[in-house]
Amino acid sequence: MQPVLEVAAPDGFALWPVTEAGASGFLALDGGLSPAGVGTAVMALAACNDLAVEGDERPRHGATGTFLHGLLTFDTPFAAGGLRVTDRAAGVDFAPGCCDGLEDWRDWYRLVDGDGRLGFGHEPVSPAAERLGDTLRLTVDVERPDSPVITLPARALPGMLAGVERDLAAFLVLASGWASAHLPDHDVDPVVAALARALDVSAPTGSPHAM
Repeated sequence: MQPVLEVAAPDGFALWPVTEAGASGFLALDGGLSPAGVGTAVMALAACNDLAVEGDERPRHGATGTFLHGLLTFDTPFAAGGLRVTDRAAGVDFAPGCCDGLEDWRDWYRLVDGDGRLGFGHEPVSPAAERLGDTLRLTVDVERPDSPVITLPARALPGMLAGVERDLAAFLVLASGWASAHLPDHDVDPVVAALARALDVSAPTGSPHAM
């Protein structure tokens, strides 16, 4: 189980170094990202929350302050993505749907507490997770009768979610150092706090390490 962000091709983006979007269209967040990978994640999060001001015809990624404004000011920022579960043995990926948001990743804890069902988007793909007693069933697309399914013991879910939180916390440590190096005109703390809000995790404490 990995926390992932939906990322698009960074055509024309020049505010800081970023990487090309992968074939899956998702970027996994953890402590192993390169500086350009962290920059790609920050770009994706800022783009999700970049609302144009009426009458403002400037390119939205033409100025750092303009591009980051929504991310820095929204109380509840959106993070397109979610949790991806991979069954390597079967070669099956359970990926977030089109309307899923990583900021809601803690909703998965509802399945820890008892039977229930969570949906993660709609057409063209409608993924859903369902707990049935001691079993967790992840259906890649509930609209397809032949959809691939990942089945695992429900008791494994708390540990998987704890791993997600560790990955997000490790990413934020990297992001703190990244912001010091690549956003010299911005205070680091508000940027990291905004990223933490978007990912629903606590901001790291202590001084950032430059990347």
